[in-house]
Amino acid sequence: MLDRRSVVSALFIGFAGIFSILSGTVLAQEAPPIRIGFSIAKTGLFASATPAQLNAYHFWRDQVNEKGGLDIGGVKRKIEFVEYDDQSNAASAVKIYEKLITNDKVDLLLSPWGTVSHFAIVPVLERFGFPVIGSTASSVHVRELNVKNMWFVSPSTHDKLSIQLAQMAKEQKVSRAAVIGSVLPQSKEIRNFLVPALEAAGIKIAVNEEYPPDIKDMTALLSRIKAANPDGIFVLSYPADSFLYTRQAKEIGINTPFQWLAIGPTIPAYRKMFGSSANGIISMGHWSPAQSHWPRAKPFYDAYVARFKEEPDYLDTVLAYMSCEILEEAVAEAGLDKAKLREVINNKTFDTINGPVKFKGVENMTTPVGFLQIQNEQFHIVWPAEISTAPIQPKLNW
Repeated sequence: MLDRRSVVSALFIGFAGIFSILSGTVLAQEAPPIRIGFSIAKTGLFASATPAQLNAYHFWRDQVNEKGGLDIGGVKRKIEFVEYDDQSNAASAVKIYEKLITNDKVDLLLSPWGTVSHFAIVPVLERFGFPVIGSTASSVHVRELNVKNMWFVSPSTHDKLSIQLAQMAKEQKVSRAAVIGSVLPQSKEIRNFLVPALEAAGIKIAVNEEYPPDIKDMTALLSRIKAANPDGIFVLSYPADSFLYTRQAKEIGINTPFQWLAIGPTIPAYRKMFGSSANGIISMGHWSPAQSHWPRAKPFYDAYVARFKEEPDYLDTVLAYMSCEILEEAVAEAGLDKAKLREVINNKTFDTINGPVKFKGVENMTTPVGFLQIQNEQFHIVWPAEISTAPIQPKLNW
């Protein structure tokens, strides 16, 4: 027969065991959040472009959290962002990413906006061995550096983009071109490949000029283009100068049938501002919700519109969301170990809203380099033929 002391002891041990089991269950359910850091230009020169990327990040985070969290090697953890404004300054982005790694001790990183900031943070990533899926950027120079910790979701590496752009222009009977663009690094890198690509295609360069990134008036430059009477115009632009070019080209009456602008037309505000005047403008982009080859494209589009009450940016929103999808798939397989993450990113084929993505070095080798055109105030893929959703049309008028 048990004495009183034995009974009390047995009860204590039993309750302690039950408490331990319950505590373990609660702890398993309440795993600490996964902290993901990034900087983005909320102010400064590029601030008008970055909401498309930031919306994609927040949309992805909320979708993942609604499903219970990010799968980290079999354990789901809610996502918590650590985000900073780099003020459109690449030097600030460098400092922020070092702070995110060393002071904030984030678990994972997302990329900043634009090629300049992507390029700037590469040394930090290489020094700390911290992998980042690049989104709204592409760079031949980064590829040539043989970096180990950055990959570009965009297939439009500027040498490949330039060859495809020249081929498309030649098919559209462009024989005489104007090439203008910002002095920022991405525009300059595109120019370095585009001019020789056009010349190799037999297209004469009638105007070839640069302008400052904060240009406020293109009237004189566009007047020279009108006088040269090219049948193709290539504007190596960022968002602000895309808006400026479109407004002043309309005012001056530049009726060139082939007009390509680099970055800006895919921002929803562009079509809202210019309406039918934007019809015929061609821009970077390789995604459409109407492309049946990518079964996840239309559901993403519908969910995004339901959330934000406007269409996604067909370029930057898509690239940013794809970078998140790839990170999500990679950590599900590799966990948070940086070496394992690099191995998975280098070798896995990822399923995204723009179809399968497989990297070779820093480059996305599976997504075609593509171009979008505004037709009836909607975007269509017009190049290449294998993913096009409509044939290309000449820009007839404003």
